[in-house]
Amino acid sequence: MNTADKEHQPCKIVGISGSLRSGSYTTLAVRLALKGAEELECQAKLIDLRDYQLLFCDGKDDESQFPKDVFRLREEVKQAHGIILGTPEYHGGYSGVLKNALDLMGFEEFEGKMLGLLGVSGGAMGAFGAMNSLREVGRALHAWVLPEQASIPQAWQEFDDAGNLKNPKLDERVRQVGFTMADSRALFRCSVNILSRDGFFW
Repeated sequence: MNTADKEHQPCKIVGISGSLRSGSYTTLAVRLALKGAEELECQAKLIDLRDYQLLFCDGKDDESQFPKDVFRLREEVKQAHGIILGTPEYHGGYSGVLKNALDLMGFEEFEGKMLGLLGVSGGAMGAFGAMNSLREVGRALHAWVLPEQASIPQAWQEFDDAGNLKNPKLDERVRQVGFTMADSRALFRCSVNILSRDGFFW
């Protein structure tokens, strides 16, 4: 595939929900952010970790016994130009299930890509602790973390029965995470030319 063909590939964005709860507000929020990306004709895919049989990351080099879903997760994220991470906030941090999924991946999936953040909390303070931690993870993986992020405090009262946000301004902010990522598609094409595993190239 030549450079021209690559530049005309449709952008692909995945959203990972870091919640296993049935009826998860985090999953609803990630779906909404992906709709923002679809407004600019990006291909959007929800990665619901409830649908993946993953093992706990134990640092072993031998992956021969890993479940197929580990490689499925890696490949789906690797094929994406941008990634949205959504998490509930637990004790000021992001969820264990998301942490484990991230530990099963690495530079090959994240380096040089746009990364958007969403946080959901049951309390009034929002999920800024969780998102700040994920911002550090993004930097460690050499991802481009978007300045825009969205926090949904007291999520239990923010969604209606159809899974939509009641507050139009909050709805716009969540969608904006996906929209901004899609609007930055030029960076998808050039980022590989300025960042590599070995460092920066200018």
